[in-house]
Amino acid sequence: MSTTIATPVTAEMGRSHETYTIDPDHSEVGFSVRHLLGRARGRFARFSGEVHLDREHPERSSVRFDVDAASIDTRQPDRDTHLRSAEFFDVEKYPTVRFESSGVRPLGGERYEVSGTLQLRGVRKPLTLDVEWFGVARDPWGGERSSFSTSATLDRKEFGMVWNAALDNGGVILGDKVDLTIDLEAIRKA
Repeated sequence: MSTTIATPVTAEMGRSHETYTIDPDHSEVGFSVRHLLGRARGRFARFSGEVHLDREHPERSSVRFDVDAASIDTRQPDRDTHLRSAEFFDVEKYPTVRFESSGVRPLGGERYEVSGTLQLRGVRKPLTLDVEWFGVARDPWGGERSSFSTSATLDRKEFGMVWNAALDNGGVILGDKVDLTIDLEAIRKA
């Protein structure tokens, strides 16, 4: 595998409004949740979306991001089957998890507050993300890429995922808080 260096792209090189398509081969959507005394980790293998980027007026930027709920992968086939069931994601009825932004607010430097709506299992909730933008760079093939990173903590019960089981010490198997990490690289549309 060879290492290549990307060339930074200045604002003067592009138009004010640019559309980028998420590159799933260079992006990751992961999560972790307390399980017994440790943490269970997983990821979603399939997702898509677009970022509409306005570098001159970042507040005019937007994002739409879809995750294929059935692509959940915790490296445990039986657990993944349970997570796809009606007790958790109910993928037969709700195949897509969607985040759609409604506003972007610059926080200084390369950090932005992105507000929007998360739709999961038919429940729509407002969600505000602290997003770090890594800029725009030209790849070795002449294309332009942009990259973003964020994390969030969700309460799974707010989305109807209430399954749990009691432990003999008085605790429960599964925590309510789910920590998400999202790292996206996107390719500019021609």
